[in-house]
Amino acid sequence: MSQTITLDIPHQLGRAGARARIESKIGRLADKIPGGGTVEHRWEGDSLHFTVTAMGQQVASRLDVAESIVHAEVALPGMLGLFAGKVREMLEKEGPRLLG
Repeated sequence: MSQTITLDIPHQLGRAGARARIESKIGRLADKIPGGGTVEHRWEGDSLHFTVTAMGQQVASRLDVAESIVHAEVALPGMLGLFAGKVREMLEKEGPRLLG
């Protein structure tokens, strides 16, 4: 039961500022994963594609950086889809901190 979460995170940094802020903090994402994990990422224009691997699961995500919002898409595979509500809550809380 996979599920994709989409979320828009408003900001006032401008496109370049938001991109720089995300780039400086993306490496810390692995520290937020209980039990540890790895994060691989790459930029394609103003879109950051990244994969979080933890506990044998891979979560593919994308952040599209615009002038006043960051559009996030997180694809939760299989049984992780059952936790979509909790993941969305965490993203709504932590997303603005990523840009702060």
